[in-house]
Amino acid sequence: MRTILFSCQTYDRDSFSAAQQPDGIELHFQPARLSLETAAIAHDYEVVCAFINDDLSAPVLEQLAAGGTRLIALRSAGFNHIDLPAAKRLGLSVVRVPAYSPHAVAEHAVALILALNRRLHRAYNRTRDGDFTLHGLTGFDLVGKTVGVVGTGQIGATFAKIMVGFGCKLLCFDPYSNPELLALGAHYVSLPELLSGSHIISLHCPLTADNKHLINSQSLATLKRGAMLINTGRGALVETPALIEALKTGQLGYLGLDVYEEEAQIFFEDRSDLPLQDDVLARLLTFPNVIITAHQAFLTREALSAIASITLDNIAAWKNGTPHNLIEG
Repeated sequence: MRTILFSCQTYDRDSFSAAQQPDGIELHFQPARLSLETAAIAHDYEVVCAFINDDLSAPVLEQLAAGGTRLIALRSAGFNHIDLPAAKRLGLSVVRVPAYSPHAVAEHAVALILALNRRLHRAYNRTRDGDFTLHGLTGFDLVGKTVGVVGTGQIGATFAKIMVGFGCKLLCFDPYSNPELLALGAHYVSLPELLSGSHIISLHCPLTADNKHLINSQSLATLKRGAMLINTGRGALVETPALIEALKTGQLGYLGLDVYEEEAQIFFEDRSDLPLQDDVLARLLTFPNVIITAHQAFLTREALSAIASITLDNIAAWKNGTPHNLIEG
């Protein structure tokens, strides 16, 4: 069964090559991002394996189906980037990786918190230049601070448990309460109560039509002045232009992003020799209290191994007529 992996980086090739190979699956690695312009590359490939910034809109799916594709294997948990009704109409099955390593993403969120709080990015650059002064590097103790966790699935719950280890109090927002977190003293509250009552807010919910721009100019105005916002979920959870005004006024004191709403044309590529065309992103990068990483929270050896293994297992199960991890349109 011919399978093509789009948006394939070196680490993808390494992790998929190292995984146990099911019989009858022939892998082809394609570094190009899947789009309407590149979909023709998948002609005669029964399986298309796509990543988070690949274009899986109806026009692309139509071209894939016309070329013989029958299965879309997402190597991600999120699936907001695929037009599921179109896939169903075209007879395309869609599978995903529902969980790989919640620790990878949760720990990256914590890393952003620590780096922002103790100004590690500024201290690193300062000492590299021979400046060993401490002005502007004052942080705060995490113990006793209130952390708001938006979305308490596997990743959010793992993150929350780590923050409890720092001595933080938990406010959580999720349609379903997590008994493990309740046992740790977490309080489930409304989103407005969480936003106004937290020193640190971390987003761990999937992107849906209902929560797009969950964080916007109105909700930012309700934060504790100087609060920290972390987003390792999906870029469109945040109305990014609204962050700039909140940072300028000091309403938002710290910002850590691993995802960005317009990242598809920017992330995962070396653009260091090119002028940055995204004015909003360029403005955010000028703030000393902002750290942006290029969607790397998932990037651990353990997570990559799990993604490869589960994806290959998904393809093999579908091939054998016993599909699992299917997404219904």
